[in-house]
Amino acid sequence: MEDEKPTNPNKMLSYGLFLMTLTHVLTHVFGPLFTASFPLIREEFSLSIPQLGLIAAIPPLIQSLLSIPAGMLTDKVGSKKMLFVSLFVALAGSLAAAISSNPLMLIIAVSLVQLNTTIYHPASYSYVTRRFRGGNRPMALGIHGAGGTLGMALGPLTLAVFLGSLGLGWRQVYMFWAIPLLVGTFMSIKLEPDVTNDPDENGLISEPVEAGAPTSLLTKSMAIFLIYMCIRTIGWSMVGTFMPLFIVDEKNFTAVDMNYIYGLAGMTGLISAPIGGVLASKYGSKNWLAVSIGLMVVLLGVVAIVPGGILFIVVYIIYRFSMTLGMAARSNLVAKLTPSGQRGVGYALLFLPGSLMGAVSPMMAAYIIENFGMNTLFPISMGIYVISLAILVFILKEPPD
Repeated sequence: MEDEKPTNPNKMLSYGLFLMTLTHVLTHVFGPLFTASFPLIREEFSLSIPQLGLIAAIPPLIQSLLSIPAGMLTDKVGSKKMLFVSLFVALAGSLAAAISSNPLMLIIAVSLVQLNTTIYHPASYSYVTRRFRGGNRPMALGIHGAGGTLGMALGPLTLAVFLGSLGLGWRQVYMFWAIPLLVGTFMSIKLEPDVTNDPDENGLISEPVEAGAPTSLLTKSMAIFLIYMCIRTIGWSMVGTFMPLFIVDEKNFTAVDMNYIYGLAGMTGLISAPIGGVLASKYGSKNWLAVSIGLMVVLLGVVAIVPGGILFIVVYIIYRFSMTLGMAARSNLVAKLTPSGQRGVGYALLFLPGSLMGAVSPMMAAYIIENFGMNTLFPISMGIYVISLAILVFILKEPPD
């Protein structure tokens, strides 16, 4: 860990939380930007649906291989150093995407920008959860999560502006976002160090060990939580990967319109993520996460059947609002299930199911679309969500605060 002594732990208005929220924006710009470009990439490279599914599956597969090592490195060298590495990797990936001229180069570039999230998440989440405790933790995670949702919105929005207003292409969007990434990389140099349980030079411990905190990462509750995450991720990834094509092909929006819809809907996370953090603090992380998933399942069904036009836009925006209501609750559950000194690995495990299932789900979804049609994805995904909800409600036990 870093040698400097941390200051002002548990303070909501701090440079550390501000920087983690800002870098969360920059980290998540590229995730939806890739899938939002599917209609353009499909046309430019003459790709089929199965080929798009394969391309979408490769970066998560790489992420899954490096997820645990990234978490272990975070616990060993500290969040500050790993944050710097993640931003540098994202910068390299964005520049590579800007000059990509074939599908292979694009896969390499997108793998780099998504690998950035594999390095970033253990560093940022462990940093936030080590600095905030009790009721403040889910609220801080809500603020941090809002940054991620803003990034997921800004990617498609900038793509829409570049395509519709500036007459540029998707490559220029990657080049554009390289600039704030460079700024964020330099800003990370001034980040305060982690709050840890390691004694300082005077033998003092900077973070009290929380009452009832787990002493081992390998527990039954953590195993159940990871099973829940794997199943939930399949449901999300199958629909989420091809949602841009669904909006264009099934709801008859243009690629530019789709990106505006996709981006504006993502902006709701600026409100829903902090609200979710407050409600998780009030009602308990598990309870609120279950409510948010139930709401999301219902709204996903409405998205599938509502006709195109204004009504679809309204319903889809509400659906995207519901998607981030449980973000802080989910992150706080991981903190409660993980020893403080192993938060890096704990959050690597949180995002590992997304990488593993993200490598499989797009190909499963592509097969379903090719053989049964796009609309078939929705009831299948809803059923998978319900299974994950049952595991969360009836099997997982939430540790005390």
